[in-house]
This record gives sequence, C-alpha cells and structure tokens, in this order.
Amino acid sequence: MYKALRISPMIPSFNMKETAAFFIDILGFSKYMYEEGYIILYKEEVSVHILNAGDIGEMEFYLEVDNVDALWENKKDQLSGLKVRAPFDREYGMREMHIIIPQTKTLLFVGQAIK
Repeated sequence: MYKALRISPMIPSFNMKETAAFFIDILGFSKYMYEEGYIILYKEEVSVHILNAGDIGEMEFYLEVDNVDALWENKKDQLSGLKVRAPFDREYGMREMHIIIPQTKTLLFVGQAIK
C-alpha cells in the first residue's frame, strides 16, 4: 500500500529566526529551506518545519510516504466524514493530501517528493 518514510513536527513559532537558531546552534541542525514564512531544518534523517505561530491555530505534522496516491486510493473510503483534502501538487515540489486527525486540532500533511 505505502511505506512511511518519516514524520516531522511543524512547530509554530513567534520568532522563527530565534527558533531556527536554537535548532541550528544548539542541536546541530542544518538549513534545508530557509524562507521568510517557512523554514525546514534537518539532521541526519530527522527534520523539523518551523512556521509563523500567528498563521495557524492547530498542531501540524508532516508524514512523508513513498506513494501518497496509493495511500489515498486505499484509504479514501475510510476517511469519509473526516475533513480531508485529496492529493494535489505543491509549488515546493511535494504531492500532498491533508487530514484533520479526529477529535483533535491537528492537521496531518501526508506527502511525497515529486520526481
């Protein structure tokens, strides 16, 4: 069906540069994407996404998989009644689907790199 590759927290920050500096200077993470409104840092196989806390009101996680379309086709009927967005391509090179996890204020991004 699909293989889960990694899960990454999406951390809301009131000062993204300061939050990024903590991960870079203290924990030894490196920059992957460093833009004004969105930062992705990594260390080995681990990544953290940092976004502006003022833009969201929920927790977010990013689950990277090997085949988002196969996962969608296999599970879409089980997702009925949940708030979801079917797979679509993003401008930053990922194909994603979105799911609000039941009984939470948590948005789960499920995606794979577009090849």
